[in-house]
Amino acid sequence: MSEQHTNRLAGETSPYLLQHKHNPVNWYPWGDEAINRAREENKPILLSIGYSACHWCHVMERESFENEGIARVMNENFVSIKVDREERPDIDQIYMNAVQMITGHGGWPLTVFLTPELVPFFGGTYFPPEDRYQMPGFPRVLASISEAYRARPEDVMQSAWSILAELRKMNAARESNEILSLDILDAAFDGMKRNYDSAHGGFGRAPKFPAAMNLDFCLRHYHRTNDAEALEIVTHTCCRMAEGGIYDQLGGGFHRYSTDAEWLAPHFEKMLYDNAILARLYLHVYQATQDAFFRRIAEETLDYVLREMTDSNGGFYSAQDADSEGEEGKFFVWSKDEIVELLGAEDGRLFCEYYDVTERGNWEGHNILRVVKSSSNVAVAQGVTAERLAEALARGSEILFQARERRVKPGRDEKILASWNGLMLASFAEASVILSRPDYREAAEHNAAFILENMQQNNLLLHSYKDGQARFNAYLDDYAFFAAGLVTLYEATGNLRWLKSSIEITDKMIEEFWDDAEGGFFYTGISHEQLIVRTKDYFDNATPSGNSVAADVLLRLTLLTDNEDYRRRAVTIFRLLRDTLKRYPSAFGRLLNALDLHLSSPKEIAILGTSNSNDMDDMTRAAWQPYLPNKVVVCAAETDGEAREIVPLLRNRFALDGHATAYVCENRSCQLPAKTATELAAQLSGVDKGAIGASSSR
Repeated sequence: MSEQHTNRLAGETSPYLLQHKHNPVNWYPWGDEAINRAREENKPILLSIGYSACHWCHVMERESFENEGIARVMNENFVSIKVDREERPDIDQIYMNAVQMITGHGGWPLTVFLTPELVPFFGGTYFPPEDRYQMPGFPRVLASISEAYRARPEDVMQSAWSILAELRKMNAARESNEILSLDILDAAFDGMKRNYDSAHGGFGRAPKFPAAMNLDFCLRHYHRTNDAEALEIVTHTCCRMAEGGIYDQLGGGFHRYSTDAEWLAPHFEKMLYDNAILARLYLHVYQATQDAFFRRIAEETLDYVLREMTDSNGGFYSAQDADSEGEEGKFFVWSKDEIVELLGAEDGRLFCEYYDVTERGNWEGHNILRVVKSSSNVAVAQGVTAERLAEALARGSEILFQARERRVKPGRDEKILASWNGLMLASFAEASVILSRPDYREAAEHNAAFILENMQQNNLLLHSYKDGQARFNAYLDDYAFFAAGLVTLYEATGNLRWLKSSIEITDKMIEEFWDDAEGGFFYTGISHEQLIVRTKDYFDNATPSGNSVAADVLLRLTLLTDNEDYRRRAVTIFRLLRDTLKRYPSAFGRLLNALDLHLSSPKEIAILGTSNSNDMDDMTRAAWQPYLPNKVVVCAAETDGEAREIVPLLRNRFALDGHATAYVCENRSCQLPAKTATELAAQLSGVDKGAIGASSSR
């Protein structure tokens, strides 16, 4: 594209916006310049929202935004604004809600038409360049909207104000006076169970998403009730996902979702948040089962993040694209001939048999690597020993991985988002102690320090970092996810810095986002730009909602600090959502996990050491080995007065006989001090799964 078409997006840092800087469309970034022009010229705004790893966003760009004729119509009749949904989720949330009202569905690319006052009056998602797919072509849509805005302004304004009124109603939620009881959790599990796909794992039909938060809730249900069916739902689904095409069998890490019910054909983008949440799920399943398979998947996923998605300064990148060389999935698929040529006839035969590789291909004439037969069955069928097959698979995977590294890689979005980094921070922190991986601890601490030192300004957290520049006031997700990650890092390391930072972030979150009138947290803070509505986000979708994670971190900080104001706010969130949660449990996986914590009697594990004791790490590892979803772990040297001041669980407790000593309490009663990691492990293995009932009506 010629340089004369360079538009105002050239000055942005977002990879998604920069992808459009040479479109012939006169794109503006969101801001006063575009809005003022729309008002001065009385033109409608064409708002286009997407993200860098979005396949159909790329398609619409190629078909429409690079088309000189379509661009001319846009430039003459509209003020066109391009927004990266990952930089401005506040804008995306408002206008996605509007499009869902207008059309009954949503997605990206999001295409919305606004009045100069930023009120939406029409919208959709992807539009083709001409009439097809039973959809009007984009030029037809542009002509119709432009004509309506000029000729029937009263109709446009009536539609706009009607939509705005509905958007303002969406925040309405009233506190329930009904008791918060275990019945809510039991009913939620029953609802999820009815939607379970017993054949392939997961919930519902194609397209199928991992639903990691719901699976984590099912695992908690198993822990609380000893219901074997709940464990089967989790382990079967996790096995099928990890053996399917949705998981990268060579490089580790999960793709966004499966387009089919069998987990074969993914949408090939890889998102940081998916891999953060899924890595943590597999860690928890490993804790609950001690099955090394789940440990391997967790480690491979986190190792992928370290290898592909980690900035040298400690931040985690946002996403890898679905496309390479303009073709979706090209980087990840294989032909049988390629594999046999690389591995040789014998190893190639074994590798192809195990990973479902055929001459015809298992997806659009190509092969996505997946496992459909057990290694023992493949070995028997191929007449080789299990050891011979394992050797061929290990060697073949390494050779194919190195060959794949020589291909053109998918694009990588190197934005560092505080919210998604908070999710990954928690996963690395937990994995560091559960799996005894010092490199994971280093990654977690490096990440936390990076965000604290580079993504704050004027005592406010910032949302996005790219090319040495932090931008945009942070949203509720940023505060809640990062505060939760810091709490987990404190529990995993005992470093008081992380707890103090979490408390500071949480207090600022309450100051900026809490709704004093109705309860719950707004999505944007009081210091934020004023948009047409100030929304609240409650549903756990691809990422957990800020309110769900806020409720969880407030409860955990209550356990650590005895600040009952934190608990009161968390309970308010539960009461606001109690009735909706009962109707739609699958939309509240993360909130259900927080409610499970609230209704439990958490294990309180305090570990005290002397300045000379070297066994605190062993004690900490022992505290994290079993699956205890409702616990807090604190550790400090007995001489650390500041830690005792901040964390009441550490007060009046000492290291006995010069060795690290653990104190385990639950439901206001304590066991005898444990003087060795073995004693601590024995105490924790005797968890009474029925003990939760003692406080079930809180």
